[in-house]
Amino acid sequence: MADIQSLLTIMQQLRNPDSGCPWDLAQDFASIVPFTLEEAYEVVDTIERQAWEELPDELGDLLFQVVFYCQLGQEQGKFDFSTVIERISDKLIRRHPHVFAQPETEATVAITNTDDLSLAWDKLKGSERQQKQLHSALDDIPQALPALTRARKIQHRVAKVGFDWAELAPVVAKVHEEIDEVLVEVSKRDQNPDFYQPRIVDEMGDLLFAVVNLARHLKVDPEQALRQANQKFERRFRGVEQHVAENGKPIENHTLDELDRYWNAVKQDENAN
Repeated sequence: MADIQSLLTIMQQLRNPDSGCPWDLAQDFASIVPFTLEEAYEVVDTIERQAWEELPDELGDLLFQVVFYCQLGQEQGKFDFSTVIERISDKLIRRHPHVFAQPETEATVAITNTDDLSLAWDKLKGSERQQKQLHSALDDIPQALPALTRARKIQHRVAKVGFDWAELAPVVAKVHEEIDEVLVEVSKRDQNPDFYQPRIVDEMGDLLFAVVNLARHLKVDPEQALRQANQKFERRFRGVEQHVAENGKPIENHTLDELDRYWNAVKQDENAN
């Protein structure tokens, strides 16, 4: 049976200066980042497709990214795989005192439901940020997160310190307000495109941020919701293309009304099933 040490040994051989792989030897921390992001998204895609037979392979690819970083860290004398294991083990125990509390040395943490757990988690995270000398509620939110995910995380953080609407109505009103502001700038664009296009971009950003806030209030993950919307659109458009192929006329020669009828037919077939 393979174990983690086998993988660490393989990684060391790949990075061996004398007999290793030229590609692996050419990599550094920064050059691997795009592959790490890609592998993480492939894991997500596999889970969402429920392709369970593929998941071990995708998880292995993601684990290899971690091992690669650890090998680089070891070579540079910064850290190694055992450091990573130690840090995550300590963190998991520290953040789950209701599970790992030692009765003889620690008070029992009173957690009876998920709300208690959320409050305890936020308190622990806040304490960790203080220890790291992070002074803002927004400190340590990674810049590299997907924009929708980062927006949701920013909003969650500020909500925890009271900067949030308690009701849904003003959240919805803000979305409508931002739509109106986008359209105001759009109406002026022909006057001076170079001036108003950046303003449209700015207002569109505000609109997307407001929509993320609405999703958060509805307890919807906007990143996941948009992925599902992308998948649904792709599935339906492929259905449109199938209708086009059966018609025998190039898609470019169809009117929008014709394509829209195909689209509605695909939707009806989906709803019927």
